[in-house]
Amino acid sequence: MVNGNSSREQLLETVKSIEIQTIINIALIFLFAFILGRIITILFSKLSDKMNRSDRVKVKMIIPAVKFGIYIIAFYYVLGEMFKIFGPELFLLTGLLGAAIGFGIKDLFADIIGGVVITFEKPYQIGDKISIGSYYGEVIDIGLRATKLVTPDDDVVTAPNSLIFNETVASGNYGNSEMMVVIDLYIASESDVKTAMRILREAVVSSKYVYISSRSPVIMLHKALPFYTRIRAKAYANDLRDEFEFESDVHTKAWIELQKNGIRAPQLPILSIPPLDE
Repeated sequence: MVNGNSSREQLLETVKSIEIQTIINIALIFLFAFILGRIITILFSKLSDKMNRSDRVKVKMIIPAVKFGIYIIAFYYVLGEMFKIFGPELFLLTGLLGAAIGFGIKDLFADIIGGVVITFEKPYQIGDKISIGSYYGEVIDIGLRATKLVTPDDDVVTAPNSLIFNETVASGNYGNSEMMVVIDLYIASESDVKTAMRILREAVVSSKYVYISSRSPVIMLHKALPFYTRIRAKAYANDLRDEFEFESDVHTKAWIELQKNGIRAPQLPILSIPPLDE
C-alpha cells in the first residue's frame, strides 16, 4: 500500500514538473493531425468529383484509411513524448486513463472504436447511400468519432460511429457507383396490367439516368391488391447521386403515357354511412 501511494505521489510530482512547452507540443501534434486530415479529405473529395464515376468511388474509399493513418502516427509521437516524461509511471497513468474511460468518456471511446471498425471492416464507405438507425443519406465523411450523411432534404446529419454496434446498417450500393432504385406505381384494379407494365418498362429503359447490363437488368413485377394494383420496376441508376432524379423522371414519363392509354390511379372507396334513426 505504501508503494502504491509512493508511486502516485511520484506521478503527481512528475505531472507538476512538466513544462508548458511540452504540453503545447502535444497539443500541436493533435492539431496538426486534425488539420492535415481535414485538408486531405477536402483535396481527395475535390479530386474525386473530377473523375469518372468508378474512379470517384475508389478515391473516396481510401480517405478514411489515410485519415486514421495520420491519427495513429500522431498518437505514436504523443505516446513517445509521454513515455519520456513519465517513464515507468506511464503504466500507472494508463490505468488512471482506463478508469476515466470507464466512468466519464466511454461513449467517446466507443465512437472511436466504431470509427476503426468502419474504416477497416467497411460496412459502408464514403460515397455510399446508407440507412443506419433512423438516418438515410449519402456518406460524405467518416471521422474519428462520427459519420456525416447528407439526407435527401440536403441536411447534414452527424451519426455517432458507435451506432454500428447496435443498429442495422443497409448500404444501397456498397462501394459501387451504380445503385438499384425501386419504382412503384399504383393503378386501378380494372386497368390493363400488360399495357401498364410495358409503359413503365419503356419509361425506365429510355431514362437518361438508367444503367443496364447483364448483371444489372431491369426487373418488372406486379401485385394485385384488394383496391388497386401495384406495378414495380427495379432498375439501376447510372450514378447513385441521381437516385431521386431517376425515380422522378420515370414517374413523370410513365404517368403521361398511362393517362393517354386510359389507365388511371386507384380511387379511394367511398363508404356510405346510413343516417342515424331519429
